[in-house]
Amino acid sequence: MLPSRALLPAAVLALTALQALASDTFIAAVYEHAVILPDPTEEPVSPGDALALMNQNMDVLEGAIKEAAQQGAHIIVTPEDGIYGWQFTRESIYPYLEDIPDPVVNWIPCTDPSRFGPAPVQERLSCMARNNSIYVVANIGDKKPCNSSDPSCPSDGRYQYNTDVVFDPQGKVLARYHKYNLFRGETQFNYPKEPEAVTFETPFGKFGIFTCFDILFYEPAVVLVSKMQVDTVLFPTAWMNVLPFLTAVEFHSAWAMGMHVNLLSANTHNISFAMTGDGLFTPEGPAAYHYDSGTEEGCLLLAELSAHPRLSPTYPPAINWSSYATSIKKFLGENDTFSGAVRKDIFTFSELKHKAGNYTVCQGDLCCHLVYQMSNKRKDEVYVLGAFDGLHGSLIKYHWQICTLLRCQSTDLDSCGQPVETAQTKFEMFSLSGTFGTSYVFPEVLYSGVQLAPGEFQVLPDGRLKSKNGTSKPLVTATLFGRLYEKDLPHPLRISP
Repeated sequence: MLPSRALLPAAVLALTALQALASDTFIAAVYEHAVILPDPTEEPVSPGDALALMNQNMDVLEGAIKEAAQQGAHIIVTPEDGIYGWQFTRESIYPYLEDIPDPVVNWIPCTDPSRFGPAPVQERLSCMARNNSIYVVANIGDKKPCNSSDPSCPSDGRYQYNTDVVFDPQGKVLARYHKYNLFRGETQFNYPKEPEAVTFETPFGKFGIFTCFDILFYEPAVVLVSKMQVDTVLFPTAWMNVLPFLTAVEFHSAWAMGMHVNLLSANTHNISFAMTGDGLFTPEGPAAYHYDSGTEEGCLLLAELSAHPRLSPTYPPAINWSSYATSIKKFLGENDTFSGAVRKDIFTFSELKHKAGNYTVCQGDLCCHLVYQMSNKRKDEVYVLGAFDGLHGSLIKYHWQICTLLRCQSTDLDSCGQPVETAQTKFEMFSLSGTFGTSYVFPEVLYSGVQLAPGEFQVLPDGRLKSKNGTSKPLVTATLFGRLYEKDLPHPLRISP
C-alpha cells in the first residue's frame, strides 16, 4: 500500500494522464449496411443456420470496422437489425438471440467467450473492437428467462429485447440498451418495463444511446440530452423514409440541430423498404451524410467532430421558438386556405400564388408565418405554406406542431402533402416561423434529390428559419417540426404479452 503522503501525487499523475488522453475532437464513423436477410419463415431455423447468416453480415461489418480504424476512427456505429434483419416472428427470431449481461460484470467476450454461455456474436464483435482498438456499436437481440412469479412474464418464459451493445477498444461490453419505443411491426420483441437512460464516458466526451423510433419520444431521447447532458448520441436505426418531413437525413440532421448535440446515425440500407440515409450530424449541421435510393450498396462515412459541442465557440445560442411569430400581427392580403393530407394528418394549407409575399396559416394553437421571394414563379410547380397542430399516428399517438413550406406533387392542390423528391424552383429568400408551444423544434431544409443544405440557412434566436443567400438548389421543403411531448397519449402497446 502506498503511504498516505504518496496518494496525492499519484492522484495528480492519474488525473494528468486522463487529461492527456482527452481530446477536443474525435473521428467518428457510421456504416450504412445492406443487410443480408434470412428467408422469411415462421418456424425457427437451427442455431447453426442462424449463426451462419449472422456471420455473413458480420463479415461485411468487420470490413467496414477495419477500414474505419485504419482511417483513424475512434468509434463506429452500425445499424439496427444490421446482423440478422427484421423479417421475424417472436418464435423465428429466437435462434438469433444471445444473453447479453449487464456491463457491470466487466466482461470481454473476446478473451472469455464462454463466461455467460454461448455468445459467438458478442465474441466476434468484441474481437472486432479489440483487434482494431476502436469502440464498436452494434444492434443484436437479448434474451432473458423469466418465470410465473413475474406477472408480466411471456407465456414462452422469456423476454426478448431489441438491444444495442457498445464494446470499448479492449473489447469489453461497455454499455447495453434495450429499445423502449418499439415500432408497430416489432412483435418479436418485448417492451422493457422501464425506460433506460444509458450513458458512458470516453476520452472524447459523454455518450448516450438509443434506437430508431426512440428518437421521436421524450424517453429516452430528450432525457439523455436535456437531463443527462450527453455530448454525442449513438443511433442505430432501420429508418424507412417518409417524405416530406421524416426522411432519414432530413429529420436526423434537424434533430441534432434542434437538440444541440452530435448524432451518429447508422441506417440499414434496403431500397425496397425505402431504407437509406445515414450521417454524422452536429448542432451546426451535417458533418457528413449519405442518401442513396438507387443502388444496393452500403456506405462508410467518417468525420471529425467536436467532443464537447456545448463548449464550442460555434455552439448555437438558445432559441425562443415562438418569439418572432407571436410578436407580429397576422399578415394581410390574399391568404385563402384549404385542407390537405400529409399521410393521415390534415394540414391547413395556403397556396403561394405570387413570386413573393407574406403569408399566415393557423391551425389549433399554432400560427405559421412565411416571408418569401422565389427566383422565378413557375407555372408547372405549386408551393404552399402549411400548419398542423395535433396528434399523429394511428395506433401510437404523439403530438406534432409543424410549420412547412413545401412543393406540391403537381399543380393539383389535392396533391399537396404527397411525397415528392424533386423540384425546379429556387428561392431568393425565405423566412419561416411559428407560435410554437414547445422548446423542442427541429429545423429542416430539403433540396431537390433529397439533399440537405448545410450552411445555407440559419435559425435566429427569435425562432425564424431563414435562408442566408437564397437557395443554391431547388427547394422541396423548409420545415419547423415541433414536438409537444406532454400532450402525447399513453402508449397502448408498451406491455409484455
